[in-house]
Amino acid sequence: MTQQELTILNLGQSLDDLANIDPRGYGVCKILYSASREYTGGPTSMNAAQKLADTVKEGDIVYVMTGFVLRPYKKAEMDGIVSSMLLCRALVKAFGAKPIIICPEDNRKAVENLASCVGLHLFEDIDTLKEIPVSMGVIYYTKDSKCAEQQADEIIAKSKPSAVVSIECPGANEIGCYHNAIGLSVTELEAKQDILFEKLQAMGVLNIAIGDLGNEIGMGTISDTLNKYIPYARKGACSCGCGGGIAVKTKADNIITATVSDWGCYAMIAALAFIKEDIDIMHDAELEKEAVICASNSGMIDMYGWLIPAIDGFGLEINLPIVSLMREMVAKALNLRETCKTWFKKVDELHWFDK
Repeated sequence: MTQQELTILNLGQSLDDLANIDPRGYGVCKILYSASREYTGGPTSMNAAQKLADTVKEGDIVYVMTGFVLRPYKKAEMDGIVSSMLLCRALVKAFGAKPIIICPEDNRKAVENLASCVGLHLFEDIDTLKEIPVSMGVIYYTKDSKCAEQQADEIIAKSKPSAVVSIECPGANEIGCYHNAIGLSVTELEAKQDILFEKLQAMGVLNIAIGDLGNEIGMGTISDTLNKYIPYARKGACSCGCGGGIAVKTKADNIITATVSDWGCYAMIAALAFIKEDIDIMHDAELEKEAVICASNSGMIDMYGWLIPAIDGFGLEINLPIVSLMREMVAKALNLRETCKTWFKKVDELHWFDK
């Protein structure tokens, strides 16, 4: 095993571990990660980052899907939108790509304000996006299931992407119902973006899905684990009476699971910063703070309904250290390669990681 291979393995695992710390202590993130790690066959964040690095080129369109609307507030939640906008920044810095957020209209104010926060020009006209540097686009996706397929076809015809990343984006179960975390139907509230995701996947477009429960696009990849071990997931276990469960049918070729979907996306961004050898691809704690506060001030709500700068119940006091730790680990991995070269060689000679 080379020094680079050993670093990728262990740094990737450390990033995954940070994304899956369990402050609540009830273990759902551990259950999901065990399945996603087994499916991937290696650290999930590093796998997804490497796939992006191998695929995305300068000027390429990349779709970033997000936007989970919560009942009874009928407002979009914080988780997903913050990391999606920071991922757009990372894609521009890493590749000179043209990221396009795809989300429900509920996220409009947050997208507009966060674009400025992360330093990108925002365009709804995709032709203009393609011409202007340091920019991103946005497409607001329909909640009407009768129109979803037509809009998907129109989007693809306009600009087929080189990759699509879904982050905390709702997906339907086998019978077409969308659910919140406790099994209540939110079908009427959610944009039907899984239609577009599945079309792109069928066309061979690189696809990555990030989730933290099982009711998000792509989590059907680990459906056996969801059905056995996640509350409300199996058929007939939901609370809305549809006869299904919260587990989605949509599968993804590459998945990341985390305690909070945003944390899983941060781990992927950090891994990309290592692969591209540019620490500035990963945002710092100061920008994280600005983005979370900006999203909150734009009407995005915490998982529990509060209009506060918190993501899934976790405030700045935990989100900022996670970002700082991820960024610092990448910086150390890049800066200490020569200093630690002998140690890598000695460790590899003893073949523990060959197992």
